[in-house]
Amino acid sequence: MRFELDEDQRDFASALESLLAGAGTVAAARAWAEGDHAPGLGLWKRLADLGVTSLATEASPVEVAIAFEAIGRHVVPGPWIESAAFLPVLLGHEVEGVATAVVPPHVPLALDADVADAVYVGGDPAPSGASIGDPLGSVDRTRRLFRVEDSEGSGAPLHQEAFDLAVLACSAELLGAGERVLADSVTYVGQRTQFGRPIGSYQAIKHALADVRIALDFARPLVLGAALGDVPVSAAKVAAGDAAYLASRTGLQVHGAIGYTQEFDLSLWLGRIRALVGAWGTASFHRERLLQQLTGTGAEVR
Repeated sequence: MRFELDEDQRDFASALESLLAGAGTVAAARAWAEGDHAPGLGLWKRLADLGVTSLATEASPVEVAIAFEAIGRHVVPGPWIESAAFLPVLLGHEVEGVATAVVPPHVPLALDADVADAVYVGGDPAPSGASIGDPLGSVDRTRRLFRVEDSEGSGAPLHQEAFDLAVLACSAELLGAGERVLADSVTYVGQRTQFGRPIGSYQAIKHALADVRIALDFARPLVLGAALGDVPVSAAKVAAGDAAYLASRTGLQVHGAIGYTQEFDLSLWLGRIRALVGAWGTASFHRERLLQQLTGTGAEVR
């Protein structure tokens, strides 16, 4: 089967890219990491005005995947998966403002609860007066994680459709982040010289980057297939997570020591990828779930 976006979907992707390319997303992400949410919230409003927060209820999962690939490619900060994928399906309507959620056991901490207008535990609003703890450290400096009082005790079953759309969004975001790291790495190895030659001319570098290209190219049809309902979403999450993680490891290797410094923008994508690989279900969980689906031994979210 051949997966191609239709004209409207291509136009939507182009509009997103045009908006985000000139929106200063890196500066917004850095400010968000330092506790200054104003640039990120301004960007949130612009994306909401473009319809991103209504895609889950008014469009198809394909549009959701398109949007989240762009979010990953431009390292947009904020609880987008919760607000624009999980909660709209769970609640049956678009979420107003910024919202976040604790979804035990796969999402045990509330992302950006300090800036959210609403915090949900499972499918219910957090109890009035529920305490939100101090921010916890994350490998991604733009992700501020919070414990919500009594969230561990939520016994509500997970909503399968809402969870799967969140997993799809996470997969697409990983794919976008991996593509950005690969693109930046290719640019860098064409500029960085060693022994009088660009390091990208060395066979070992070419092979490493080619492996990333292949991994991302194999992950993309699985993400699109999951958006169309033809591929289990767990397969998309595993493939996108593995491909993006390979991109991050390879990107760090070809950039050398500068790659992991906070001053270098690449570090934002490296942290985002590492965080999202384990978000909305670990790789081991999704591999087990996929095995159950393929063998018919049970496929419900646990």
